[in-house]
This record gives sequence, structure tokens and C-alpha cells, in this order.
Amino acid sequence: MYIRKQVFSGLGQESAFLWGARQTGKSTLLKMLYPDAQYFDLLLNDEFERLQRSPALLREILSTFDPSSMTIVDEIQRIPALLNEIQWLIVNHNRKFILSGSSPRNILRSGANLLGGRAIRYELYPLVYPEINDFDLLKALNNGLLPRHYLSSNPKKLLSAYIGSYLKDEIMTEARTRNVSSFTRFLEVAAFSNGEMVNYANIASDCGVSAPTIKEYFQI
Repeated sequence: MYIRKQVFSGLGQESAFLWGARQTGKSTLLKMLYPDAQYFDLLLNDEFERLQRSPALLREILSTFDPSSMTIVDEIQRIPALLNEIQWLIVNHNRKFILSGSSPRNILRSGANLLGGRAIRYELYPLVYPEINDFDLLKALNNGLLPRHYLSSNPKKLLSAYIGSYLKDEIMTEARTRNVSSFTRFLEVAAFSNGEMVNYANIASDCGVSAPTIKEYFQI
């Protein structure tokens, strides 16, 4: 278990979003910090299906719990419509939420609200060296600093699976680019360019696309 440096300083009685890339440890951190919270995990199919069919069910469920207790909704981006119910509960019942997810893009694209400034934003990044006992720089450089990857004896397979999931769930599903093969090549070339001055023309040549396209890829 890593003791993360991320804390919800200044949260007080406010609600919050916790964004972070997949597998950075958001769920683990929240369960450790708030073991007694009401917890809704939208990765669970039954939980997802019943709340997707009827977002108002969240309001009904929480009516049976102490209004002063914390409520956590994990993977909130999967059901943006829940945010209307959550905003109503914050405004009318002074309930406190932490809403976690990998990205707010799906919420923004759906036109759902982000609670109109009623939630503080936090982000969880991969591990940093003060969080790791017996920190190994070589392992960090080769394995990366996602918790599972850092300790893995076979990080190449984990990294390959992670990139495949990223391309499928974040790039293809959201139609961020139609040319996934060139974007895959771009990820590799961009990684080799890390720590250097970015030269769009050179990277474009290596990827077989135009320099403006490479600029769009970096934005993605």
C-alpha cells in the first residue's frame, strides 16, 4: 500500500471532483480516506444499469442515509445525467460528494453540467518518489509510475494492455481521431522525443502524417 501525498486540503464541507488517468489509484485512495462513505461504483454492471435507467434512484437511496455523511460516486463520467441529481442534493440537502473519474470529456460532450462551481477539482497523478519506499529510478523509467506497473516483473505486457485500453476506450470510442494506426505510431515517436525540443515536422515525417495533424495529436 502506497501512502499517497494527495490530500483533500481545503475541502471542508464542499464537494469535489477527483480526476486522474486509469490505474493511478483513485478508488484505492478514496476507500482508504473515506471507509465509511456511501460508495457507488459505476464499473459494476448492476450498479451502472440501475442508475443509468433511473438517475433519480440515487436520490431515493441517499434519502435513507445521514445527510452529513460523505457519498462517493466512482467513474461518474459513465452516467453524466447523475450530475443533475447530485447538484439538487447538494443545493437542497447540503450533501457532500466526491465524484471520481478518468476524464470529464464525456460529461462535457454530453452537455451535462459540472455542478456550476459547486465542486472543487482535484487530480491524482501516478506515483512520485516520496510515496515509494526504496525508490528505484531505473525501475521507474522502465516500468512507469502507475502503481501496478512500477512493481510488475513483466511491465511490457501491462503497458501494452494499458495502451490498448487507452486507444479503444479513450480514442476510438470518443472518435478523437479516425486514423488510429497513425496515432498509435505517434505515441511511440512522441515517447522517444520526451525531454527534447518538439519538432512537429520531424515527428510528422516519422508518422507519415502532416505537421498540423501532429499538433492535433499532441492536443489529444
